[in-house]
Amino acid sequence: MKLITAIIQENKLDQVREALIEEEVYRITVTRVSGRGQQVSDCVYRGQTTTPNLVPKVRIDIAVNEEWVERTINAILRSARYNGGSVGDGKIFVTPLNECIRIRTGERGCEAI
Repeated sequence: MKLITAIIQENKLDQVREALIEEEVYRITVTRVSGRGQQVSDCVYRGQTTTPNLVPKVRIDIAVNEEWVERTINAILRSARYNGGSVGDGKIFVTPLNECIRIRTGERGCEAI
């Protein structure tokens, strides 16, 4: 089991969600977040050094079984990228998921996902 976390641009959420549905990935959690990546760290404006504000983004969390990892990642990659890729498109993190428990039934592991 893996937990796939994607940080994407807000306006790409619908496209990513539709791409995931095409791959039969329906169970996602979406959170509005803000942050910064490789954007220029400091700007000089009228002689003053300023730090740019945080950029609004969307965080998507998806718990999947091993056989769904690549198809989930590929769906996010093809739908979240702008015209071949640009700074600010986002990141995907894949982390091991040690346990998953469905509260309603008490099911554990792959069956709970």
